[in-house]
Amino acid sequence: MRAPSRVASALCVVIATTVLAGCTTNPPTEIALPPAGAAPDYQLGGAYPPPADVEIVVRDRAEPPADDVYSICYINAFQTQPAELADWPDELLLKDDKGNTVFDPAWPDEALLDAASDHNRDAIAEVVRPWIEGCAAAGYDAVEFDNLDTYARSDGALTFDDNLALAEQLVAIAHDAGLAAGQKNAAEDAAALRNGAGFDFAIAEECAAFDECDAYTDVYGDLVVAVEYSEAGEFRAACEDERMPPSAVLRDHELVAPGEMGYVFELCR
Repeated sequence: MRAPSRVASALCVVIATTVLAGCTTNPPTEIALPPAGAAPDYQLGGAYPPPADVEIVVRDRAEPPADDVYSICYINAFQTQPAELADWPDELLLKDDKGNTVFDPAWPDEALLDAASDHNRDAIAEVVRPWIEGCAAAGYDAVEFDNLDTYARSDGALTFDDNLALAEQLVAIAHDAGLAAGQKNAAEDAAALRNGAGFDFAIAEECAAFDECDAYTDVYGDLVVAVEYSEAGEFRAACEDERMPPSAVLRDHELVAPGEMGYVFELCR
């Protein structure tokens, strides 16, 4: 883990022996931010030794962090992971007006979580909490929370404010565990998500392909990890665009490991 670059914790005012409401007597938690502009790798399809020059690695929470680099732990926090549907209480799965579980149209084995009430948000946060704390215990520096944009594909069943409220809870848990917290996608809401939930950095998939990189960098500066996919093409041209975040990588869409068919890895530099 890198040396902490900032402290992310609320300061308490203590008068004599009385601690003001909302404060804690625990010492501040030190949060290490990603190294700005560092070369990243996105290893969700399987862990492997990072290529030369890579300083940021993202891996699934089931994998150990990479050694001697800034490591980000991937958590699917707003919908279910494949093969984990049965691990979730049915009441936390979003239902349509016929009572059927709603699945992500792009990932039909992932069900959307129902974050539309305080009760459900609290319950979802308690399911995700041990995953976050497990990432910290394993030695990760940060977490990214995927699919926080489920409100955009729920046919109105979820709102932005619903997911923002859940994101705020998850970020607070991450910070309490000593982890930085990354916004995943949702470019159009980056400012509201950072200001409302307290995200520290962003991970942006295909921001060059969708011409939205500056929506992230306007909010997070160089603390944006851009992941482009080889199917979109024109990566070298995108690297020449001044709007491309300096932390950018080209990967194959399946994110396979070296030696597997289809593996692609390229940096802008």
